[in-house]
Amino acid sequence: MTTVLIVAPTAIARGKLAAVVGASKTLSPVVGAADLSLPEHVEAAQYDVLLVDLGSERAAAWLRNLGAEPVPPAIVLLTEEARRPLGAEALRAGVRAVLPRHASGEEIIAAIEAAAAGLIVIHPDTVGALQPGPSASTRAGVVIARQPLTPREIEVLGMIAEGLGNKIIAARLGISEHTVKFHIASIFVKLNARSRTEAVTIGVRQGLLMI
Repeated sequence: MTTVLIVAPTAIARGKLAAVVGASKTLSPVVGAADLSLPEHVEAAQYDVLLVDLGSERAAAWLRNLGAEPVPPAIVLLTEEARRPLGAEALRAGVRAVLPRHASGEEIIAAIEAAAAGLIVIHPDTVGALQPGPSASTRAGVVIARQPLTPREIEVLGMIAEGLGNKIIAARLGISEHTVKFHIASIFVKLNARSRTEAVTIGVRQGLLMI
């Protein structure tokens, strides 16, 4: 059972997220504080994943301070907008998953499970916003380090190369379609690809696939 500590600005928001997390048979919600500025509360809690719901401004301020604190094993961040600076900063700071606040319950559960397994999760709707274009990277003077694909992501990439759809990939791997989407989103970001075809092309070029 994966224990999830929930941090959100209001009791209503925390209750809603607790209901979402509690709907999963493999997750156990723990309702936490309204603010991550209470480190003693967070540190005292026993949890596997930290689920944080913050507005963009509060999230940005929290992320600036995150580097100075011990980073929990897995953080899932819900934000009002997964704009490029915030999303990229979150990933660099150690956040495992970045989702928009409008993400569905199934997507939140899938993100928590993936983050707990050590995966980096980015919602499909925000992949384009998080991919740094050459001009943007040059202007900002920031290069986002790309992590290598995980063995599971390479498996998924291979199945994409076979022309398989998400439903068939999910059935073959014994995972949900939402988890497949998260794997694909992570592949796109790591390979800086904007389509399945481009991801396969880059994978072949980098020696990840033998076709």
